[in-house]
Amino acid sequence: MVTIEHLHRYYKGKKVFLTGHTGFKGAWMLQILSMLGAEIKGFALAPEKDGDLYHLINGDALCQSSILHDIRDAEAVRRELVRFEPDFVFHFAAQPLVIKGYEEPLYTFEVNGQGTANVLDALKFLTKRCVAVMITTDKVYENLDDNTLFKETDKLGGYDPYSASKAVAEIIISSYRSSFFNPAKIDVHQTSIASVRAGNVIGGGDFADNRIVPDIIRAIKKNDLVTLRNPHATRPWQHVLEPLGAYLLLASKMVDDHTRYNTSYNLGPTKMDVLTVEELTQIAITKAGKGSYQIDDNPTKVHEASTLMLDIDKAKRELDWSPKFDSKTAIEKTVEWYIDDHTDAATKCQQQISAYFQQQNPS
Repeated sequence: MVTIEHLHRYYKGKKVFLTGHTGFKGAWMLQILSMLGAEIKGFALAPEKDGDLYHLINGDALCQSSILHDIRDAEAVRRELVRFEPDFVFHFAAQPLVIKGYEEPLYTFEVNGQGTANVLDALKFLTKRCVAVMITTDKVYENLDDNTLFKETDKLGGYDPYSASKAVAEIIISSYRSSFFNPAKIDVHQTSIASVRAGNVIGGGDFADNRIVPDIIRAIKKNDLVTLRNPHATRPWQHVLEPLGAYLLLASKMVDDHTRYNTSYNLGPTKMDVLTVEELTQIAITKAGKGSYQIDDNPTKVHEASTLMLDIDKAKRELDWSPKFDSKTAIEKTVEWYIDDHTDAATKCQQQISAYFQQQNPS
């Protein structure tokens, strides 16, 4: 079980280079690392909105330094990472939206592909021991919508530009790990590299456009109908703290064993815990106590996979990790965060983080 006490031993006083720290997942990770006593240097674009989670938790105050810069600038990434001499690197920076991938495919490939390569290339110039966890997505697999339960060894692919760009990132990670950070030569390069595949992450503080939970919350607060693009699509919904806890656990294990965990891991709910978009919406509306929805029957809407399910047995077996929340609980805790108007965002995050790490895993 992942606990604050366990993680504290590995991260207190350690230097963490965190890309994408101004984004939704990055801001939650920043809050956790700060609570663990880590020294954090962030590298990301400025938050897109003044009311983003990063601003709400006063993210600047949680960083030793916050570099607001484009991950596509290889020279800047190398300069800032090497100068900091991190013990850990967590690479979150990405263009994370399927719809935006259709709207800006070249940008999406540059950020998710070249940006990942830039971080990995910068690691070549470190002269100290470092653990790097590269965050991709559950959408990296070639998905034929045939109810496949994807394993880490399954074929990579991607129908839409976002999914394809993340599959590209996985190929880049694998290439750098083989070519420059081969586990067989760990004594020479001193760098351990793992990739983690998690998606459909929900949680308080996500205000992005064209993501189902923020869309639901906005509609509820405006007394509008929630519009569902793909109501019958199934997804492995998970609370943001589930993968973040797993990333931190994985990195701690990589400290103890420099070579065993230099691979990829799926992270998500159990295979029986998959809900449709419509079911998620119904749970959220029930928890909020109000709201209603409608189905978008636009025949020209862009393609999105109907089914997506992950096999997480490898993470269970090798990391001794399993989800603490089922999907219904994840949805309810997310809605609780948004509808609590009496507590500031930082306190809400801190309270949910503390409660999560204290909770026992289901037997």
